[in-house]
Amino acid sequence: VEACTDTVETPKPEWRPRKEKYIAQIAKKPADARLVSSADKLHNARAILRDYRRIREKLWERFNGGKEGTLWYYDALVLAFSDAGSNELVEELDRTVGAIFESADVNRLKFRESYST
Repeated sequence: VEACTDTVETPKPEWRPRKEKYIAQIAKKPADARLVSSADKLHNARAILRDYRRIREKLWERFNGGKEGTLWYYDALVLAFSDAGSNELVEELDRTVGAIFESADVNRLKFRESYST
């Protein structure tokens, strides 16, 4: 489980650099750690989707990254997990993140282009 956390530092570093570091390390993690991490992220993404459908835009207030940062993070996680070796969990994470984008009425490909340039 320790391999799934983005930091053990106290106080925690700034949100975005901490998440970028976590994403960059995904490919270096052992397969079993990636499996646990992807399962955790899938669980979180399903909760986001469920809660978004219930409370809509108010949901983003609970996240340090807000709407854009949270969408960026989950999309970047999908890409990193996929690059490291896709499996059924990663594919389901991809579908769930896609459903979050769709529910929030955000074009995922255009959004991805905006942060990858």
